[in-house]
Amino acid sequence: QLQLVESGGDLVQPGGSLRLSCSASRFNLDYYAIGWFRQAPGKERERVSCVTRDGITLYADSVKGRFTISRHNAMNMIDLLMNSLKPEDTAVYYCAVDFECWMVNPSGWGKGTLVTVSS
Repeated sequence: QLQLVESGGDLVQPGGSLRLSCSASRFNLDYYAIGWFRQAPGKERERVSCVTRDGITLYADSVKGRFTISRHNAMNMIDLLMNSLKPEDTAVYYCAVDFECWMVNPSGWGKGTLVTVSS
């Protein structure tokens, strides 16, 4: 079965930066879309960013211009560089994979990594 493991979540001050990583195993990432969702306490899960199987990058309006997603297929992983972080970015960030981006129920999920943006 495919496995996804997120890392990089931390406590950071507003305006700071973090880099999240998602490592995939037991499948070839080249044939899949992969990206990030997040869920803040008391709120619904929302899309963050995704890379299609042909390399197109997608971003939610709330993070566009601040976050950058990158594929590293040779290493079977992706990362998400988050700049100019805001308190409203505080959430558990989940890596997800499927044939296309933004599937309601992706084929695979990681366990999540917590990002807390606070003074």
